[in-house]
Amino acid sequence: MTSRSFSFLVNPASGGGAAPEAVVPVAQQLRHAGATVDVTYSPGPKAMDALVDAAVARGDVVVSVGGDGMLSSLAGAVSVRGGTLGLLPAGRGNDFARMLGVPDDPADQARLLLEGSVRRVDLLSLSLPGSPVRRVAGSVYSGVDACAAEIVDRSHRLPSALQYPYAALRALATYQPARCRVSVDGVTREYSAACVVVANSGYYGKGMHIAPSAVVDDGLLDVVVIEAAGRLALMRSLPKVYDGRHVALSEVTVLTGRRVEVAADGRRGPVPVGGDGEPLGALPGLSAPPACVEVLPGALAVVC
Repeated sequence: MTSRSFSFLVNPASGGGAAPEAVVPVAQQLRHAGATVDVTYSPGPKAMDALVDAAVARGDVVVSVGGDGMLSSLAGAVSVRGGTLGLLPAGRGNDFARMLGVPDDPADQARLLLEGSVRRVDLLSLSLPGSPVRRVAGSVYSGVDACAAEIVDRSHRLPSALQYPYAALRALATYQPARCRVSVDGVTREYSAACVVVANSGYYGKGMHIAPSAVVDDGLLDVVVIEAAGRLALMRSLPKVYDGRHVALSEVTVLTGRRVEVAADGRRGPVPVGGDGEPLGALPGLSAPPACVEVLPGALAVVC
């Protein structure tokens, strides 16, 4: 018998509708093991606060069933309330679950939720002028990768395996570099950049190993800046991002720190910014107060 109880919060739209199917075998095995399991289907992550309040008050492990955006939304809500999060990846990217080593097999997922250790991991705190402070689990990114994420959201007719590569190539084919100012722990540098990624997790974009040295519980952020290069050169180097070899390229800079400020002037207007697969707005221009990303060490308890 197990002493853990679980509240599964399911985004039914995740993974093209795969989330409801993913939850059934795991919930069955947990109940068979004697666990109390509640499953709630939601129209989206923004409707979750009251459900998280009730689940944490009961002492349940809150299980995110969906993609990285769903997970990130719940991670912030659970961490603020002092609860514990579990992961059942059922989205298109599942990059934070990949970073934590969450298995794909339902039996293994149930076993992990029942028997896994509770580990404290870091979160990111993103402050964009004019927007509420947001907690992000994996990474905050701006530039061509944020454009690619927006294309993914419009690519539902493509097979899942093709959506991210297609979006990356489409974004690279039309990108214009931005003039970026990046400050890491008070040290400021300027770049003509295709993208700036502030990472807690090493992965984004469905398995791209964008920050191979990132560790989720080291109290540090990894900052990856990819400077402007020819579009064809960037397209050719795209496969290197999947295994982390891109960090050896001359146009890639990797920095580490605890507080990162970013501002940018784009050639075609504001530079988009996203986090964990979700569009979050745009970076401030160079003449405005910058966006700020800070690490929140050990902010989240997660079963993994």
